[in-house]
Amino acid sequence: MKNSNAKTGASPRLTLIATSLGFVLIILDVTVVNVAVERIEVSLHAGVTGLQWVINAYALLFASLLPSAGTFSDRFGAKRVFATGLVLFTTASLICGMSTNLGMLIAGRIAQGIGAAFCVPSSLALLNASFPNAASRARAVGIWAGAGGLGLAAGPVVGGVVVDQFGWPTIFFLNLPLGLIGLWLTIVHAPSGSKVPDRSLDLIGQALAIVALAALTFGFIESGELGWTSPAVLAGFACSIVAATSFLLVEARSADPMLPLSLFATPAVGAACLVGLLSNFAYYGLMFVLSLFFQVVKGFSPLATGLAFLPMTALVTVASLVAGWLTARFGPRLPMAIGQALAGCGYLALAGLADAATPYGILVGPMLAAGIGVALTVPSMTTAVLANVQRQHGGVASGALNAARQIGGVIGVGVFGSLVAGGSDDLPSGMHVALLIAGLALMIGCLISIVGVRRSRAQESCSSVIAAQACE
Repeated sequence: MKNSNAKTGASPRLTLIATSLGFVLIILDVTVVNVAVERIEVSLHAGVTGLQWVINAYALLFASLLPSAGTFSDRFGAKRVFATGLVLFTTASLICGMSTNLGMLIAGRIAQGIGAAFCVPSSLALLNASFPNAASRARAVGIWAGAGGLGLAAGPVVGGVVVDQFGWPTIFFLNLPLGLIGLWLTIVHAPSGSKVPDRSLDLIGQALAIVALAALTFGFIESGELGWTSPAVLAGFACSIVAATSFLLVEARSADPMLPLSLFATPAVGAACLVGLLSNFAYYGLMFVLSLFFQVVKGFSPLATGLAFLPMTALVTVASLVAGWLTARFGPRLPMAIGQALAGCGYLALAGLADAATPYGILVGPMLAAGIGVALTVPSMTTAVLANVQRQHGGVASGALNAARQIGGVIGVGVFGSLVAGGSDDLPSGMHVALLIAGLALMIGCLISIVGVRRSRAQESCSSVIAAQACE
């Protein structure tokens, strides 16, 4: 029997290339900017607070729109939504690269985050339509996920090279040719896919989610410059609490909510989402702080800074495979707990070792522990979620998990950035506090994993889906 794609001229392989290119760009822009923060600070006269907004503007929109992006894909068609996301992301990258002031750069990062949110669920929907056979679909999603892992690992190094040689705008200009190639492949070779035009959009819930996260981010970021008791900071936190409470009330009463609260009736789902939030809180928050430490305190170039992060990123794929094997054999609780404990110990060790006079070689071991620990945690937490929800809720549940992870990253950059906002003199002491908080947060995550997650009722492989979530 011929593949139905042949009738429409769609090419599964070229669709896979298009979606993988899009995913690489999205994941790359999560980490690539970190190594450029010092150059951006000098070029655009941005303090630490401004740099936090450059990092978090992208993640904030990406996180808050993820739960609704799948609905957009179902309603308007995966091909149209993915292409729209690529156009927006690529155009926004051009704006970022051409930015002459901080406000323009932040606006471009906001648009990038919206485009990224549109691309992720629609790219998986396109692969689902292009590869109807389960085995071939699993291989395709594995390649897609591997591309994302490559983007995660390559981000700091690629960013370091191009910033060192050509300046910080180049990290955004690199997205243009890849984005245009991905867009052309999508338009010409991706399948049209099915639509569900009557799929409802939870616009009120979505708006409240954005307000809650944006206000919370504002409070954490601005606290570093204005102080925790500043009226503006307190107003931000109050607005976040009101919006978050309203969001929960709307979702509880909605017939078709953006985020079904019933998902969290199962302890393992709630525990996995909380562990995901804590993991990214520590990881992405410290990526921001350590980048400043390496460049401002240690005097590393952007390239040297990118290479310095390799222990935290290079073994993601290998550790993810180990996590998949451990999860299949022992269930998700063991690798989740081990991963959290290992990463937590790595951060606590860095708190005791990292200083201006510390040779970089001494930091490699703790950074390896942190990177491997995170890579062990993410696939197993995804399995814990997927094994404890009904199959038809798998997409919503994984979207909730990834939203929790991205929210954790936003909060981490906000909190840890506020600790080092005093400048280079306060950076080492603020970084030590951040490392201690991160280590303690992951030790709490270890306890949550042990108490909240039990051995899965269904020990099926799900390796391709697991790998996909590990890269997001």
